[in-house]
Amino acid sequence: MTKVDEHAIDEAAQRLAAASHTSTPCAPVRDLIDRADIDAAYRIQTRNIDSLIAGGRRVIGRKIGLTSASVQQQVGVDQPDFGVLLDDFDVSDDPAVDSSRLLQPKIEAEIAFTLSADIDELITADQAPNYVDRVFASFEIVDSRIAGWDISLADTVADNASSGLFVLGDSVAKDDAPDLAGIEMAMTADGEHVSAGTGSDCLGSPWKALVWLANTSLSYGSPLRAGEVILSGALGPMVPVKPGATYTASITGIGGVSATFTA
Repeated sequence: MTKVDEHAIDEAAQRLAAASHTSTPCAPVRDLIDRADIDAAYRIQTRNIDSLIAGGRRVIGRKIGLTSASVQQQVGVDQPDFGVLLDDFDVSDDPAVDSSRLLQPKIEAEIAFTLSADIDELITADQAPNYVDRVFASFEIVDSRIAGWDISLADTVADNASSGLFVLGDSVAKDDAPDLAGIEMAMTADGEHVSAGTGSDCLGSPWKALVWLANTSLSYGSPLRAGEVILSGALGPMVPVKPGATYTASITGIGGVSATFTA
């Protein structure tokens, strides 16, 4: 890498960090890196995650983004990405989600996993369940530091895959989980139907999404670890969050998840 490349990485990371610190969305970073330079985007992501860890935050898992064709169409990209989950992203036990922590939130229902073992070798979909302890109904509350969600793939990757917060709901043991490709999801906002989808919407199955994440993370030298929470990607279209609203989702064979946002 040249000195100019390093300067661009630093400037992009600082732009996104400032947007987070000031709660003021920023311009995209694709003026600093090519919109197709995914490796540079992950370097920006890592730069900011490392800074947060140095400040006392702790990695508790990973997320897969952009696994659903409907979500890819919503944000104008054509492939998945991944981000890092930090300890304060988990609001599962909060009585309400603090809307003031978020800039431009959207919500999507997902399957989440907790891992029973490190994944330090390439795996297949048939092998993926061997590394999982429990399967959860969950919400990912995605957010963007980039104004108006005006993102390319490189922009969202740099922005930690547009991560925000997450909520874990009901769960079943891995051995009691149904065929995840065939599950159905329905989401409501204050009782009104707002989104629906199936497990096959998530790269064909949440198991296949886990494989993509495990193998891609390994290629970047950051294997998935036992105990981590994995958000496997949207089961249907994401919807904008309305402050004060209560969202619920049901996933066949797994259970439900609920989140109320402060006004």
